[in-house]
Amino acid sequence: MSLTVAALTFGIIFLAELPDKTALASLVLGTKYRASYVFAGIAAAFAVQVALALVAGSLLALLPQRWVEGVTGVLFLLGAAMLLWQHGDEDDGHTAKEPSSGSFWKVAGASFAVVAVAEFGDLTQIMTANLAAKYADPVSVGLGAWLALCAVGGIAIVGGQKLLRHVPMKVIVRIAASLMLLMAAFSIFKAVTG
Repeated sequence: MSLTVAALTFGIIFLAELPDKTALASLVLGTKYRASYVFAGIAAAFAVQVALALVAGSLLALLPQRWVEGVTGVLFLLGAAMLLWQHGDEDDGHTAKEPSSGSFWKVAGASFAVVAVAEFGDLTQIMTANLAAKYADPVSVGLGAWLALCAVGGIAIVGGQKLLRHVPMKVIVRIAASLMLLMAAFSIFKAVTG
């Protein structure tokens, strides 16, 4: 396991997830239900999504190294474009169904379902697959991605509105997109130069 890869993955996924719809869903669920119940549900959903991304990344890693660099570079570019484009949408059409009871299993189950559906094929899942293919270290990438997703979910549940008072969402989106563009440039450069 590489702490460097885990830390790099954490930083990229954390910034990419901050402006995401699942952070908003976590915030809404956290304001209506017990925070620990909501967190249990979203943490489990993130674990499933990261596992799926690692499998996809492992399949991508079977390609020759230059192809992997080229594909991940293009996917990083697409990820940056998606992040900048999606942030302009104020109403993304995803609304969470609220559980009818405050029991642990209903709240955690509803939180799991909302996040699992919202994250499927999402930017951070694609980024996790890219990083798994790029570094061929699924344990480090998986741990970094899962911790980043859980951290953002926890922040959203406990105090997302306070963060937005101090850091504008546009700044967060621009930092995340800039990091993805840097990763894209580096990957494409390595693909071209071999």
